Amino acid sequence: SGKRKVLFYRNPMDPTVTSPVPMKDSMGMDYVPVYEDEAGAAAAPSPKPESGPGAAHKGKILFYRNPMDPSITSPVPMKDSMGMDYVPVYEGEAAAASRQGAVVTIDPAVVQNMNVVTAVVRRRDVSRQIRTVGTLQYDPERVVSVTTKYTGFVEKVFANYLGQTVKRGDPLFQVYAPELVQTEQELLSALEFSRQLAGTPGDAASRAGALVDAARTRLSYWDITPAQVAEVERTGKVLRTLTVTAPASGVVVDRMEGLEGMAVRPGMNVLKIADLSHLWLVAEVFDDQLPWVREGSEARVTVPYFPGESFSGRVRFVEPELSDKTRSVKLTFEIPNRDGRLRANMYATVVFQPVAVRGAVVVPSSAVLRTGERNVVVVALGGGRFAPRDVTLGAEGEGFVQVLAGIGPGEKVVTSAQFLIDSESNLQAAIQQMIAAKMKAAGGGDAR
Repeated sequence: SGKRKVLFYRNPMDPTVTSPVPMKDSMGMDYVPVYEDEAGAAAAPSPKPESGPGAAHKGKILFYRNPMDPSITSPVPMKDSMGMDYVPVYEGEAAAASRQGAVVTIDPAVVQNMNVVTAVVRRRDVSRQIRTVGTLQYDPERVVSVTTKYTGFVEKVFANYLGQTVKRGDPLFQVYAPELVQTEQELLSALEFSRQLAGTPGDAASRAGALVDAARTRLSYWDITPAQVAEVERTGKVLRTLTVTAPASGVVVDRMEGLEGMAVRPGMNVLKIADLSHLWLVAEVFDDQLPWVREGSEARVTVPYFPGESFSGRVRFVEPELSDKTRSVKLTFEIPNRDGRLRANMYATVVFQPVAVRGAVVVPSSAVLRTGERNVVVVALGGGRFAPRDVTLGAEGEGFVQVLAGIGPGEKVVTSAQFLIDSESNLQAAIQQMIAAKMKAAGGGDAR
């Protein structure tokens, strides 16, 4: 006999269970091939063609599939074990699949019951929130150290405690220094010598005046104020102790203990005065957040001591080195503190809202199905038709994610219940692969 075309294979124990390829049942028995001429003789009357929109372009019915398992097919209409009708598979579905992938068509009433929500793809700026913590510190540019440039002994202290507020020129402590006393005496002697030589001919008077200027300059190099020098000259008496005054206004933030009676040497930090009108905040961000932070970036700063309030901060500089242990970078913020409520060593929370991408094509983050290998959105085509589409994602923030490829502005994407539609699409894709395999087998896959 001539070659006969095999349409499918049926279970030898249950003719309703079929397979498009040869296989064995659970008992090891081979499925029985069903040939084209046998199927034609035994086939039941063809079902009535579908009516309504879309039925014409679907084409001829190739076979019927089990609604719960697409691998189980039948050449004729039938019901499964639960009484559900087998679903017809049309020839036109294969052509549609080759053009636009697996498209799912859902009745509008079902769409409403599934609570399908869509959103329009549009352009907008993508902002990425960065949250970190830090510690307030004194601004080192606004901290002044009080030192002496001579050796002496502290005899009386006016700045008695940390946190004391001082103004520029206020007395801090008195120092007895033999060098100062000697220089004051030299100044008085030079003044007396200059008076004696006043009006004499020659350059003797000018040399005497030069000695006075030299003594005054020497005292100024030791930070003796002009007012103190003028007092010595006015009274004609040597001041045993000289008062060291505050070089700047601020708060005493550091002070040597037991200062009264202590010997001081040149360069010794006796006191530190800090201007609290501005503070620094040192915080850290991770290396993957660094591209969104730069010098001049604005941030919102909150401290737990003042609930409900926020302060503004600006990045002063970004450290050039990345920590190899924490993989983070330190940032320094400048925080205005005009009312003086903020204190050093307070903890603070810093929140950035930098713009990652401007004018990006975005979709809601909830619209993206992330499988690990693929990122999928379900596009609403209208008329109850939906199609999953692979997309390439970019920056993400504020509930939106940038789409670099896959969809464009103006399209609609599903943001709710899209996983159900995607599951149905995957089912349709499996069916379409079976359709393609059957069509290929029907064209050249003969069996004896």
